[in-house]
Amino acid sequence: MRGIWIALWCVALTLCAAGEADAQTFPTKPIRLVVPYPAGGSTDLMARMLQEPLAKLLGQPVIVDNRPGAAGAIGSREVANAPADGHTLVFSNNGPTSIAPAMQKDAGYDSKSFAPVSLVAVAPLVLIVHASVPVENVAEFISYAKAQPGGLFYSSAGPGSLGHLSAELLTERAGIKMNHVPYKGQAPATMAVLTGDVKVFFSTSNQTLNDYVQDKKLKVLGISSAEPSSVVPNVPSIGETVKGYAVDVWFGILAPSKTPPPVIARLNSALVSVLAQSEIKAKFAAIGHEAKSSTPERFADIIASEVPEWAKIISENNVRAE
Repeated sequence: MRGIWIALWCVALTLCAAGEADAQTFPTKPIRLVVPYPAGGSTDLMARMLQEPLAKLLGQPVIVDNRPGAAGAIGSREVANAPADGHTLVFSNNGPTSIAPAMQKDAGYDSKSFAPVSLVAVAPLVLIVHASVPVENVAEFISYAKAQPGGLFYSSAGPGSLGHLSAELLTERAGIKMNHVPYKGQAPATMAVLTGDVKVFFSTSNQTLNDYVQDKKLKVLGISSAEPSSVVPNVPSIGETVKGYAVDVWFGILAPSKTPPPVIARLNSALVSVLAQSEIKAKFAAIGHEAKSSTPERFADIIASEVPEWAKIISENNVRAE
């Protein structure tokens, strides 16, 4: 028996030594940061903002690799199946990580296929209405929506998008009826509410929307996050009126599951340092996002808490990928 315990102790020492070696030598080659979206979007822009400062801290080039398709599932699946050595990462958000696996039976991965490294940014969705809608706040919007026999029409960037599911969550929590009109992307969905083809839209904040609001073509009624947002200041939370409503858009970096904890810790330390830089904070804020790091454990908790909620909304509304 004593011999077995000695053997187990030796194995544990060997594993600890291997983990320490991983941390000391990592990274040994360029790091590939997969963005599961086309170039030019906010996820891609933030990834490229992180490239140079991360490379300086880690001592290896950081290569941004766009792998769009299937609502982010193609790039995410590729990373989930990559070697778990920390050299292949995915820059993800709620959609590919928490939502896509519940909608796509052939996704080939789920949230447990990844080891969270750190949050990178957060942002609220904003509840937007066409200027003709005679309301000025969320309470008035709820009353107005309840008075519409056929329900209000709202646009989204597509079935299963965060804007779509967040709107369905609002209908459930507020007891109102709204009709989904999906578009192929954020731009046409924005144009639909601007022209009045639909009356409601959920979106992250951006300069284009801000300009339309300033020109009084659109109104901002509330933000989806439970807490006030520095990127959408002086706008109340929807949850102040609709009890229990809260949605945070998050962006973060994940590695394949089973990536050694010392490697995760090394990556996390670098991200925390970069995201604390005032220049990075300013760049993120300019595109409507708040730079925000986290521990791997906190990031894992955020993902774990939202997966069942989105799965429930998807199931109850029979949401299917196009």
